[in-house]
Amino acid sequence: MTETEGKFDFAIDRGGTFTDVFARLPDGRERVLKLLSHDPQNYKDAPTEGIRRVLEEETGQAFPREQPVETSLIGWIRMGTTVATNALLERQGERIALLVTKGFKDLLHIGTQARPKLFDLEVAVPDVLYEEVIEVDERVVLRQDGCQLPRKEPNTGDSLEVWRELDMQRVEDDLRGVLSRGIHSLAVLLLHSYTWSAHEKAVGSLARRLGFTQVSLSSEVMPMVRAVPRGYTVCADAYLTPKIRQYLKGFTSGFRGGLEVSPVLFMQSDGGLTPMEQFCGSRAVLSGPAGGVVGYAITSYSQIENKPVIGFDMGGTSTDVSRYAGHYEHVFEATTAGVTLQAPQLDINTVAAGGGSRLFFRSGMFVVGPESAGAHPGPSCYRKGGPLTVTDANLALGRLLPSFFPRIFGPGEDEPLSSEETMEHFQQLTREINHFLSTNQSQSSANGSAHSNNSRVMSGKSEMSMEEVAMGFIRVANEAMCRPIRALTQAKGHDTSQHVLACFGGAGGQHACAIAQALGMKTVFIHKYSGVLSAYGLALADVVEEVQEPCSLQYNPRSFSELDHRVEQLTQRCTETLRDRCFSSSQITTEVFLHLRYEKTDCALMVTATGYPGNSRSCKSGDFRSAFTKRYLQEFGFTIPDRPIMVDDIRVRGSGKSGIKSSHKSSQARFPYSTSQSNCYFEDGYLDTSVYLWEELPCDHNIPGPAIIIDKNSTILVEPSCVAHLTEGGDVCIAVGSDPHCLLGIELNTVQLSIFSHRFMSIAEQMGRVLQRTSISTNIKERLDFSCAVFGPDGGLVSNAPHIPVHLGAMQETVQYQIKSIGSTIKEGDVILSNHPCAGGSHLPDLTVITPVFRRGVSGPVFFVASRGHHADIGGITPGSMPPHSTSLQQEGAVFTSFKLVTAGVFQEEAVTEALMAPAQYPDCSGTRNLHDNLSDLRAQVAANQRGSTLVGELIDSYGLAVVQAYMGYIQTNAELAVRDMLKEFARCQRQQTGSLEVEAEDFMDDGTPIRLRVQINKNEGSAVFDFTGTGTEVWGNCNAPRAITFSALIYCLRCMVGQDIPLNQGCLTPIKVIIPSGSILQPSQNAAVVGGNVLTSQRVVDVIFRAFEVCAASQGCMNNVTFGNEGSGYYETVAGGAGAGPGWTGRSGVHSHMTNTRITDPEILEKRYPVVLEHFSLRPGSGGAGEYRGGDGVIRKLLFRNKVVLSVLTERRSTRPYGLHGGGCGASGLNQLHRADGRVLNLGAKTTVSLEPGDMFCLYTPGGGGYGEDKQTAGDGRLLKKRRRLNDNFSERGSVFEYRMAQEGV
Repeated sequence: MTETEGKFDFAIDRGGTFTDVFARLPDGRERVLKLLSHDPQNYKDAPTEGIRRVLEEETGQAFPREQPVETSLIGWIRMGTTVATNALLERQGERIALLVTKGFKDLLHIGTQARPKLFDLEVAVPDVLYEEVIEVDERVVLRQDGCQLPRKEPNTGDSLEVWRELDMQRVEDDLRGVLSRGIHSLAVLLLHSYTWSAHEKAVGSLARRLGFTQVSLSSEVMPMVRAVPRGYTVCADAYLTPKIRQYLKGFTSGFRGGLEVSPVLFMQSDGGLTPMEQFCGSRAVLSGPAGGVVGYAITSYSQIENKPVIGFDMGGTSTDVSRYAGHYEHVFEATTAGVTLQAPQLDINTVAAGGGSRLFFRSGMFVVGPESAGAHPGPSCYRKGGPLTVTDANLALGRLLPSFFPRIFGPGEDEPLSSEETMEHFQQLTREINHFLSTNQSQSSANGSAHSNNSRVMSGKSEMSMEEVAMGFIRVANEAMCRPIRALTQAKGHDTSQHVLACFGGAGGQHACAIAQALGMKTVFIHKYSGVLSAYGLALADVVEEVQEPCSLQYNPRSFSELDHRVEQLTQRCTETLRDRCFSSSQITTEVFLHLRYEKTDCALMVTATGYPGNSRSCKSGDFRSAFTKRYLQEFGFTIPDRPIMVDDIRVRGSGKSGIKSSHKSSQARFPYSTSQSNCYFEDGYLDTSVYLWEELPCDHNIPGPAIIIDKNSTILVEPSCVAHLTEGGDVCIAVGSDPHCLLGIELNTVQLSIFSHRFMSIAEQMGRVLQRTSISTNIKERLDFSCAVFGPDGGLVSNAPHIPVHLGAMQETVQYQIKSIGSTIKEGDVILSNHPCAGGSHLPDLTVITPVFRRGVSGPVFFVASRGHHADIGGITPGSMPPHSTSLQQEGAVFTSFKLVTAGVFQEEAVTEALMAPAQYPDCSGTRNLHDNLSDLRAQVAANQRGSTLVGELIDSYGLAVVQAYMGYIQTNAELAVRDMLKEFARCQRQQTGSLEVEAEDFMDDGTPIRLRVQINKNEGSAVFDFTGTGTEVWGNCNAPRAITFSALIYCLRCMVGQDIPLNQGCLTPIKVIIPSGSILQPSQNAAVVGGNVLTSQRVVDVIFRAFEVCAASQGCMNNVTFGNEGSGYYETVAGGAGAGPGWTGRSGVHSHMTNTRITDPEILEKRYPVVLEHFSLRPGSGGAGEYRGGDGVIRKLLFRNKVVLSVLTERRSTRPYGLHGGGCGASGLNQLHRADGRVLNLGAKTTVSLEPGDMFCLYTPGGGGYGEDKQTAGDGRLLKKRRRLNDNFSERGSVFEYRMAQEGV
């Protein structure tokens, strides 16, 4: 494929609102055009209209709209489109059926079983894409030693067994039934088809013969292990591909001859182009934004001394952030619109902050987004009655100039931007903010020292100007966009400040300088086509062909010959495909990737050997071991030299070089002159700001800030401390100066309150990234079962991220215990280790590492940082330290109360080793069974704390200790205010309905132990007393819950009831007094067993609190802990159940609730690594409670064991049932059954350990959720709760940063 000469070439990005067109003309000139994507009164299709306009204007010939466009003048067309994305977001795809292995009809409904939003009681999850399910009675399992069934040889190195063959006649009957109901698109997902696809291919052939117009096979769409994401991907392919074909048919019909002569290429999610005929749904979701990544990667990276680049694409609803450092960064599993796609995708991180993000003032804090005004009604300045947004804030500050915008606003779309409406709305918001400030200041004076924190926080500025309010929202929005950039870079061991910020998109230029300053970046690069960079990127991109196949080989000399052979085959396939597309050998390049991981880990890296040539100790295609270990060291901080390296997949990416070369404009000598002057507001107040037209600027002249540079599609703000200049290519390059405005007093500044909230949370997040990178165990590195937090000098929680429910508030108790018990002996260089329940511990495997932060000239710690991680084993009577039948703390593992893990900077390895092995002194107990991982993870926790200590120190260096500690208190008070407001509103409603300010509730454990709660509310103060008097005594067993567990459950419940995003810190509990009787199950004696209290009793505490406040019906009230193992392996899981219904919503089925959110192991991974076959995993029909809103159903999970194992179960709600509310029925109780190989069926009870033989099957039936309301009962006051819980419905985040947070919250 060669560049066309004498013809028009077009690159078009069809977005949701605008379509951008880049055209290269026959004489080499370039044109850009922007038009509405939907304008049915004037044209049918925007890309066709864009091509027509360019041809008509440049040739002078008429190209009537009603006639097909003449194609003889067209060289090629390249397109990116949001057709697939929009169909997925709006659920407007094709009607499809899913054909799946019998026993797994609900597999994709259950998914990972984790809820997407931790505090969303409704558990609002997008619907599955399929309309019907066909279960096929077939089964293929991976072969394991000891099985003697006939053997098949798949193409991965695994061997397998066909346990049940396909019944083709039954399949045909079922498919005909689906066709008769008007469904013509089929997705096929059979277990282990990634490695042996014969059954899927047979079904596919039959379906096509019967008349299905779209048949997507998971083994063809993406042959990678893990059934759930592969299932989502094949469903997306079947759902979206017909819509894409429908669009393509309409598009090509607008051209004479249907574009058969002119090549048409479409951008895929991986950043490569593919022919129109090959464009499919599963590879199309990021088609639009991918062009922008290619655009900035090629234009920015090559021009800025090869420094790594951060792409910053700020649009109306959201902002896309990505990174480029000489190669595209791909992810192979990412979630878009609630659908996890297993396909190569550029790592584009989307966050809820754009020009249309709405502005709020809540409980004394400035909040930006995630809600967006959208295109309709749009921002307030659009004259359509919209709300205040970031765009309005820029307009109010003089940073957007209405005179340079087209007159396309208002109901008739013929008016200019409205400064008047923006100013009116801002004046109203400013009055509300000032009223809040003055009211709370007067209340503070009246209260005196009654609430010391409250007094301090309200002693700040009592009035703000409108400009200060608008500027405050801009700064908060900037900080919100900085956090994902920090996370994206630091997660992989990169220094954020050593990057260039490449800005594009319509809104980004107004914020780029400020964001670069905040991140320490020195350069902002804005391409001349930044307003249409996605379209320009299409013109620069290559045609890509990728092939991939699974593998299960060790990377060692014995497998090199097979790896080389398979790489050669895949490379040949790639090359032949590209040659068929008219590329010459000189235009084709290929790159080989191996998907590598250390044995017995899940952290696989897709590794290229570029820069690592093959040698005598490697494959011919490169030294992948060296490439893998170097990248692993960079991303995770260590390697595992003695561990075998496994090859999961082989991938070859072929590229056909076809992108255009960017044209340059010659330098001009004249001096730049401004078009006009504007009065813009900055930190120093209003400043005279020069306004320049980009197209009139000469090259190589400096433009000092403040200045505004305007072109047709974007506005660039050059901040006062920055200097811009135009490159020879016509691009804007800005040298970013440091921000001089760090001076801040200790009095409250409500803008800084929001910014400091982000900063403290960012410290905790970065600590977590270090811990995840440097840890070694599966629990911490891969399951992300940890929390990191920052605490004040009194041990009060300041920020906790990410949020694991059972850790919320619990670490605060641990830190405060250390201050009380050994505070005077804590020195700089000391680090404390603790896990004892009496010291704020949850259960013994959760080890908390605490580091004091000292400051020169201050005698004691000024802050504390801490990390809590779940260690897989710390000794005790059973492997995993989670015994179902423990009766004393010593049986559950090693105990640490106030252990000096580091003394004067020296890690106490010998002492901690002795302590970890100490449980062996007790009868039937062992010391830790994995000392190496314990020590490595403890060092990682120390390193994470050290990072937190350094970041706290840097914050103090910037603002001063007094300021940082003052804002620590302000943030805690902000959370306090939110909880007080919620309690006041509840008290008002409760008084109206019942005349009482007291509520109470009671529920029971399976052994009959009551948990009782009485809540007394002070409606004036917004405070409450939570009194658990009457709760049952400590129990003989391990369901005793340490005091910290009750506090964690209480913070979780308060956050759910507040219904909006608030800082989770000590302030949440300031209005609350908690009374827990000593010696009860909620405050047991020092040596009581507690492992069940952490995972079971915590759920019952939540049930009781929600019952008292009548928030919703009970969820399953259990985590369904299942452990099995033998001398060769061990496995632990928690299993989903039904969620409780509430006012206005039915309970979600098959999901984790409340104090856990653990993801479950994929069926194919489970069967690959453990001696078990998952026979059945589906919903449990009818187990949810009846009512106007039904409770969610539990699940049925059946595990067939292939070898001898010891099984342990630790469960609840086996004799009691989850309650319904307001007339709703109770959910069904759970059941644990054992089906012996000899035919006996046994009820195992709620808690037991049992030895199993091969052929035994464990059947788990989890509880359902309670129902809400009698039939036809209205939702009443609950509608407010429903509205609050769906705040984020209009926005869908994505990218590796989002996936990390979801994984962390899924623990």
